[in-house]
Amino acid sequence: MTLRSDQFMRIGLIAPPFISVPPNGYGGTELFVALLAEGLAKRGLKVIVYTNGESTVAVEKRWLYSRSEWPVSAEGCGALKELEHAAWAVGDARQSCDLIHVNDAQGVACSTFADLPAVHTIHHPYERPLSDFYKRHPHIRYVAISDFQRSRESLPGIRTIHHGIDLAQYRHCERKQDYLCFLGRIAPIKGTHLAIAVAKKAGIPLKIAGEVQPMFRDYFDSEIKPHIDGKFIEYLGVADLSAKNELLGNSRALLFPIQWDEPFGLVLIESMACGTPVLALPGGSVCEIVREGVSGYICHSVEELAVRAARLEISSQSVRRYAEERFSVRRMAEQYAELYETLGSVNPPRDHAHPEKQRSSTAAHWGDPQAEAA
Repeated sequence: MTLRSDQFMRIGLIAPPFISVPPNGYGGTELFVALLAEGLAKRGLKVIVYTNGESTVAVEKRWLYSRSEWPVSAEGCGALKELEHAAWAVGDARQSCDLIHVNDAQGVACSTFADLPAVHTIHHPYERPLSDFYKRHPHIRYVAISDFQRSRESLPGIRTIHHGIDLAQYRHCERKQDYLCFLGRIAPIKGTHLAIAVAKKAGIPLKIAGEVQPMFRDYFDSEIKPHIDGKFIEYLGVADLSAKNELLGNSRALLFPIQWDEPFGLVLIESMACGTPVLALPGGSVCEIVREGVSGYICHSVEELAVRAARLEISSQSVRRYAEERFSVRRMAEQYAELYETLGSVNPPRDHAHPEKQRSSTAAHWGDPQAEAA
């Protein structure tokens, strides 16, 4: 992205307020925001991340709420908190930024009241009510995180930008230990119980890491916990970046027996970055993220997964190389920067040294009494 010094673009990147950016444990959207923000900053863009006060992302941060709250304690209060955060962030970004990039539905609604170009990355699977809601906000430029996700939407101008990660934070480990791993939320749709079945059929130990959310506590207690013996089946709890490197890097393969249409699956490329192949069931974007025989295998049953686990013939070097070619944060940031530049060419960067000029030019749009009187 090339801008003159007098056209310095400022990006307001708005995350939900509940989880820090980057997250300490689980938080796919928050990890995306952190990686994108720092990737854009390395390209010379000015980025302001709207988050909570516990965030440590290495760009300017602004927040309304000082602490994280996950899981959200009360659903009604959580919705109000998210709406208040989005409204405040959009209002602040309107005065400070040239473009707003929102990451939830509340941000989409609030962006209507900012006279700025806006981008929304869709992080969730297709949901008819949300898609209908998005259609009522055509001022937004929508981004899908996979071609599969984009194929389910009918939004004008929607494009795909795959996630990327900072590959330097993931250690490529060539010598693997004799175990399989599962990393992700412990939930039926993630197929944790199927990972256990694969390990038992293959006769290979399994290490499980991930969050057990309150709504899935019964599932964990009935379907997962009875199999945990601390030897053949281990549960390690929530994994931070260091633990991910240890778990993924040393594993023979990551099991991804997904039971729903996964929009992307960050753990897939995290595993590949460690040189660890993925053994997955097809679902959603899996077939476009995992390259058969290069970065893993896509199977169609627990039995096929077990056979592949016992007879892996993929080198760690080819897996890591595939991740470097396809899923770097540099590539992701470049594609978003190109999108911002396209939108910014229609709405050139503003004079942030004199925000009152911007206020006066749009005051009538915001219903300013003085402007209306004039």
